[in-house]
Formats: sequence, C-alpha cells, structure tokens
Amino acid sequence: MVVDLGSDTIGIGLAVLGAGIAFAGASLGTSLGQGRASMAAIGAIAENEELFGKTLIFTVIPETGTIFAFVVVVMILQALGLLG
Repeated sequence: MVVDLGSDTIGIGLAVLGAGIAFAGASLGTSLGQGRASMAAIGAIAENEELFGKTLIFTVIPETGTIFAFVVVVMILQALGLLG
C-alpha cells in the first residue's frame, strides 16, 4: 500500500523524520539493554567459563529490537514510495 501525499514534501519529510526518531529511540534502548546484559555476562564468565555460550545468546537477544525497528522504517519508507 502506497500512501499518496501528492506534492506534500513537508508531510513526507515529517514522516521520514518520525521514522528516524523512532529508529533512534529503539536503537538507544537496545544499546542500553545490550550493555547491561554484556556486563552481567562478563561477570558470569569470570566466575564460570562454561557459561560463555549461554551468555553470548543473552547479549545478542536485545539486538532484535533494532532489527525490528529497521524493518518498520523500511516499511514506512516503502509505503511513502521512497524505496520504489
């Protein structure tokens, strides 16, 4: 579904700005969560090296938030007709 905004460049600009702000917020939240998970993982690995595999998974899981946000931004840009 393509949104027809005609020649409304301000509307397109605001939509792209909103998508960028949403992506930035999701990325910021993800980075904070990933940092905390990594700190805990390093502490756990220092005590028991066998936990490396499990802690690696838990440090990567928060990154899915950024991936989902990127997919949403691509969908928004595609709906505006900016990605063809």
